[in-house]
Amino acid sequence: MKEKLKTSLGRFRIIAFLEGCSYLAFALTMPLKYGFEIPQPNYVVGMAHGVLFMAYVIMAVQLTFEEKWKLTKAFWVLLASLIPFGTFYMDAKLFKERG
Repeated sequence: MKEKLKTSLGRFRIIAFLEGCSYLAFALTMPLKYGFEIPQPNYVVGMAHGVLFMAYVIMAVQLTFEEKWKLTKAFWVLLASLIPFGTFYMDAKLFKERG
């Protein structure tokens, strides 16, 4: 874990993992909010997801310039944040070998 914190790509991978987890957490909190009228967990998860999503997008744009990514790669990285399990797939396919 300490090795990942040393590089921008490593920090991005950590944020991507957390963002993906927060996105999937909605699968648990949405039924609580709409089925059982318990909105508090959804509020907390939503706030965390919003902050992580913004960090993800900012870091993806930063890495696009830092790593000189092609626009197609940047597009797929940004699209991955909008699809459930997308950040996990993106990490496994694009970044696993780079650290």
